[in-house]
Amino acid sequence: MLYYLFEFLEKQYQLPGAGLFQFLTFRAAMSVLLSLLIAMVYGKRIILFLKKKQIGESIRDLGLEGQKQKAGTPTMGGLIIIVSTLLPVILFADVKNIYVILLIVTTLWMGVIGFVDDYIKTFKKDKQGLKGRFKVMGQVGLGLIVGLTLYFHPAVTIKEKDSTTITENFKVEQVYGEESKSVRTNVPFFKNNELDYADFISWLGEGAEEYAWLIFIPVVILIVTAVSNGANLTDGIDGLAAGSSAIIVLTLGIFAWISGNILFSGYLDIFYIPRVGELVVFIAAFAGALVGFLWYNTYPAQVFMGDTGSLTIGGVIAVIAIIVRKELLIPILCGIFFAESLSVMLQVGYFKHTKRKYGEGKRIFLMAPLHHHYQKKSYHESKIVTRFWIIGIMLAIISIVTLKIR
Repeated sequence: MLYYLFEFLEKQYQLPGAGLFQFLTFRAAMSVLLSLLIAMVYGKRIILFLKKKQIGESIRDLGLEGQKQKAGTPTMGGLIIIVSTLLPVILFADVKNIYVILLIVTTLWMGVIGFVDDYIKTFKKDKQGLKGRFKVMGQVGLGLIVGLTLYFHPAVTIKEKDSTTITENFKVEQVYGEESKSVRTNVPFFKNNELDYADFISWLGEGAEEYAWLIFIPVVILIVTAVSNGANLTDGIDGLAAGSSAIIVLTLGIFAWISGNILFSGYLDIFYIPRVGELVVFIAAFAGALVGFLWYNTYPAQVFMGDTGSLTIGGVIAVIAIIVRKELLIPILCGIFFAESLSVMLQVGYFKHTKRKYGEGKRIFLMAPLHHHYQKKSYHESKIVTRFWIIGIMLAIISIVTLKIR
């Protein structure tokens, strides 16, 4: 709202300083500062409210060191992340921007699903929470909304280089054509780094590209479901999910800024996506909210994010990656989420296989997800979290480097 207010003041009254709100970097900086302050100052009040309402985590006895001491710790702390993100976005972002609208919808949609799950666990005393099929239906529903919007909305476009021209100063400049609809994405590590989802149905003949949504939308649904579940599985020890997510989100912020800048996207030979730069304001607020939440979530945690936070985090990360056309980087950038999910799938699959074959189930890991394996090996959870963060930073750097390595 401040964005529109100061835009009006600048146009009508040339108010000194009002023009600052037209600068993306200024609004992003204000967003991250405000979200940090909200999370750190009002986060304490939310925690006290959760304690007052006795909204505490019921801990299953998994035989892990320090586990019983966490019983009763307030959960649903994801509300801190959601509130701390949305308030700065409403104030500083262009909320008419289709990409910002999509991320606001994602935050609220996944937040509601997670909240219902936490509510059932806490108040209904059902440790299973929301049934898995309803969670998946919610994730699929969001993927469908995001996929349909990105495919059909007229403001979701890319601009491509039409040709090069030599100026009077003998400089070679790229000439960009008209905006166009496309379901192409960037492929890391390859010279001709483009993948067109329409190519998968090119065998249908002429005009087949009109049905590219048959491929694109299921891919979006798969990514949203996989990443949100991956973030959910990662949220198992103090600070792991929030810290890992902050690293991922800041990296996506770099991609969004580059993709929305015609000069840098041209230099790095990636898609120039008009209007996508506005995502930087949302990402800044989201990153600030995650770091502010860590103030209370680092060991020993004063609050857990619950599914309210973890499902929201995963959904937002997935949608940002799809918007900036970096979804094929997710296995690298979200490597922590990927490893946690893979450990669970391998553990369950191997256990079932050996039980059928030998009559007794065997395990690959001492416990899954992966962070519990290291807890079973007597690593302190602070050490596990710090080392996972370091790995996350390394994966983020590799993801950024893919802009040039081909």
